[in-house]
Amino acid sequence: MKRLAIKEIETKLFSQTDVNEEWLTELQEDDRKGVERLLLKFRKQQEMQEKLTMMHEEMLTYEREGWGKGYTHIAGLDEVGRGPLAGPVVSAAVILPQSVNLPGLTDSKKLSKEKREYFFEEIKSQAIAHEIMFVPADEIDKVNIYEATKLAMQRAIDQLDIKPDYLLLDAMKLENQLPQVSLIKGDQKSLTIAASSVLAKVARDRYMEALEGEFPGYGFDRHVGYGTPVHLDAMKRLGITKEHRKSFKPVADCIK
Repeated sequence: MKRLAIKEIETKLFSQTDVNEEWLTELQEDDRKGVERLLLKFRKQQEMQEKLTMMHEEMLTYEREGWGKGYTHIAGLDEVGRGPLAGPVVSAAVILPQSVNLPGLTDSKKLSKEKREYFFEEIKSQAIAHEIMFVPADEIDKVNIYEATKLAMQRAIDQLDIKPDYLLLDAMKLENQLPQVSLIKGDQKSLTIAASSVLAKVARDRYMEALEGEFPGYGFDRHVGYGTPVHLDAMKRLGITKEHRKSFKPVADCIK
């Protein structure tokens, strides 16, 4: 029987077309170095996929507990932007179906920008409902950043097309009547919270990148409002914008 060319083997392996253990055993007996390398790459890819599948299952633990209690619309909530000197604080609420399939999704800070952009679209595509809410700098100054974060979360809940009956939050508690679970490092423990962290992160980053066009020279597209040396220097040279949080000490000092 004629052996397949190495390119044909590669196409078949990584398109998962008719790949079975019998054929893989045959490939192990192939003495070509190119085939050996392809098999090694294929096995590593399989191992990575198995790890992602296991992580995906583990990150649905709290959701399954809620579903098991009879809750059908579990919303995960997270925020980004509590620490920056400029820009809004952004929260997202996401309700995922029990059939959700988002292997590799985790805390947005652990994902590359490309992965966050990919999951941003995938989450919106698979979610039963999702909402993103911004609380701007002037409102943060009025109520403080902690209260502004809670406002953003509650507004995201209120704007969902489908009302949740159970909440999973990242180290936060909201003053409403919904049953809720607050998880330390929740964006690493709950898929729904991780999904909300990605939506909030991508939405805020895009907002801050657009600000660089409105306020050139501040570097908002790079530091997204955090107090980096570049940002602090720009504040001294160019002054304060309407996007700066005047209640935050470095900004207040600059105004003085």
